[in-house]
Amino acid sequence: MIAMLGLGGGELVLLFVLLLLVPLALACFAFWIWMLVHAIQNKGLTDGEKIGWVLAIALLHCLGALLYFFIGKPKGNLPAAARV
Repeated sequence: MIAMLGLGGGELVLLFVLLLLVPLALACFAFWIWMLVHAIQNKGLTDGEKIGWVLAIALLHCLGALLYFFIGKPKGNLPAAARV
């Protein structure tokens, strides 16, 4: 099938990068920005927790954003009495 398209090795790598890696990188970047903004605005976190999460997200990039998404973000939905 690839031979029918007339693509060589270099063109296949470029096609792979353009069709898969670029959109994945853009999605990861958008997710990273979303989690960074959410961590800054999360009213369920104390000031110390906010600083810690913002540093973790900024320094660990997508890994930090994923950790925040599953661990820190749900704290914003807790009632005020449960946050103490």
